Amino acid sequence: MSTILKVKGLAKMLPDLSRIESSLQEKGYDRIVGVDEVGRGPLAGPVVAAAVVLPTGITIEGLDDSKKLTARRREELFDEIAASGAVCSIGIIDNCTIDRINILKASLMAMRIAVTSPEQDPSFLLVDGNFTIPNISIPQMAITGGDAICPSISAASIIAKVTRDRIMDKYQELYPDFSFANHRGYPTRKHIEELREYGPTDIHRRSYRPVMEALKQTALDF
Repeated sequence: MSTILKVKGLAKMLPDLSRIESSLQEKGYDRIVGVDEVGRGPLAGPVVAAAVVLPTGITIEGLDDSKKLTARRREELFDEIAASGAVCSIGIIDNCTIDRINILKASLMAMRIAVTSPEQDPSFLLVDGNFTIPNISIPQMAITGGDAICPSISAASIIAKVTRDRIMDKYQELYPDFSFANHRGYPTRKHIEELREYGPTDIHRRSYRPVMEALKQTALDF
């Protein structure tokens, strides 16, 4: 069973952000897993998904869509989520696989890896976005904008974002000509300038237009 729920504006209708999850618990789903991914838009690095089961009866203040939070607040919430006893798992798909199968399939693959981790054992999945996870027999619901509404999805968004940021920090050390610790691989003006000056690295996504153009320019320069 899978459902797609579009929830634009639903935050005003549901002041209690736990309502979707609590209603599922009332129906007998005792292990609800929130799922989200980060990294579809960058020109470099992996796409990272997280699956999170929040402990029953524990509220973590300030959970929200990771994009709305400062880096410092995300780090604080990452630690709070981990300390709460939440069950968290990660799926990571590298840039080469993204180029081979496309970013949508790679994102869904990362989600599937996260939710099928041995520690999860979900009874129901709440997935941020427009797509449910294919080839999986677990009941699930896709919620557009779910990372701003469902606590478990918000937690997954934060876990995925902080994990990916830390990966890009490591890539900053490997590729000092690129400001990966700042732009995280996203197509900022600075990143485009770096691409044009230094050419793509091994972690750049060759199927993305700005990287293709940089590769062509590099070939012309030689």
